[in-house]
Amino acid sequence: MHRVAQRLLPRTLLWQTFLLVALLLTLALAAWSQIFRYFEEGPRARDLAQMVVSVVNLTRTALINGDAARRRELLIELAALEGIRVYPAESTDEIVPLQDTRPMRLLVAEVRRNLGEHTRFASRWKTLDGFWISFRLDPDDQDEYWAMLPQDRIAKPHALEWLSWGGAALMAALLGAYLIVSRIGAPLRQMARAARMVGNGQTPPPLAESGPQEIAIVARAFNQMAGDLARTDADRALILAGVSHDLRTPLARLRLGVEMSGAPDGEVTAMVTDIEEMDRIIGQFLDFGRGAPQEPLQETDLSALVAELAEPYRLRGLPLELSLPARLEAPVRRLSLRRALANLIDNALRYAGETQSIDISAFVDDDDACIEVADRGPGIPEDQIERMRHPFTRMEGARSNTKGAGLGLAIVERIVKSHGGHLDLLPRPEGGLRAILRVPLTAASSSRVRMPAVKAGAHHQ
Repeated sequence: MHRVAQRLLPRTLLWQTFLLVALLLTLALAAWSQIFRYFEEGPRARDLAQMVVSVVNLTRTALINGDAARRRELLIELAALEGIRVYPAESTDEIVPLQDTRPMRLLVAEVRRNLGEHTRFASRWKTLDGFWISFRLDPDDQDEYWAMLPQDRIAKPHALEWLSWGGAALMAALLGAYLIVSRIGAPLRQMARAARMVGNGQTPPPLAESGPQEIAIVARAFNQMAGDLARTDADRALILAGVSHDLRTPLARLRLGVEMSGAPDGEVTAMVTDIEEMDRIIGQFLDFGRGAPQEPLQETDLSALVAELAEPYRLRGLPLELSLPARLEAPVRRLSLRRALANLIDNALRYAGETQSIDISAFVDDDDACIEVADRGPGIPEDQIERMRHPFTRMEGARSNTKGAGLGLAIVERIVKSHGGHLDLLPRPEGGLRAILRVPLTAASSSRVRMPAVKAGAHHQ
């Protein structure tokens, strides 16, 4: 039940607050109407009772003092001019009592207090509907008469008008509540968009520091935070660039010295491999420290990009299998996407080994252009996939026997997010990992995908 209520209720602060204010206004209007009605019923019952008593007394006086021969004409004039009908009461009369409501009870009590306890009331006499009241020409007389007053004299006047004015007042109050809440909701939505930009490594435009004091203070603090983060990113990139330059220069000298040392070939190869691994780690730090890429989006043939990137690997004799469409265009940052693909291929070769084939394919899935790099290594357990997207994170199990700084997937994740896409890490049924890069595909570019796919590449040993 709680989950159903959560799905039905609005999720935004604007509509949640608006519905709450609307509910409070509606309850307040309903409570005010009931209070007004309760305290208005007593005076209205007294006024109506006075009117009913006056009509009965005037009718009785007219009947007593009028000429008996012209009494029938008098009754006809009362019915025609005043809408008052008078009939003699009989013991066989079929009557319907009045509704048992508080206003009617107050009216009946007040009329009986003036006319006597013998007074009877009905809402229908025989087949005629109205407000019926009995009276006697003389208190000691046992004969009774029924007098009927039109129902509109008893009904509450202008009820529809009161309801209309109340509804108009409620609508005006709800409109005012919506305007008040929207003044809070709009700055919050702008702040949420800016926060998402900060989360994606971008620098958002400054927020307007206006409006209510509390919103202005929050906007000013957010602008200061965004500026501090931008300066921190710039300082970090500068520091990493300096550190990489200072480290790579002695590494180059160290490699040259090792290669010219005259040591046994096995030892030289091992030391050169370690130096290359150190240089690669420094490169990863640089890639991660660059933050969001500044390269503009441009239409790129992803099939050609993948084939071009795979060619150096194939020339080294590495087992890459390509399955690409003839052409697949999408708006991407070419250099950044190339760096992300290289990271995925390097990870696949590092964890699966250089003897197992790496399958690379490109295809369209819904509105996304996809590039998949699939290896036959140990894969990543499902409960650790999200953790592996974070920087400086490495597997604790089967994939942890390799070198690296744990930045490869974090760099790929950042690059893909800068394209508005995402990275899928899925297990292969036959063992291994499927890393799928997804970037948005425009309608114009999707029409340029020409299938069937063509197989490219060879398996080199």
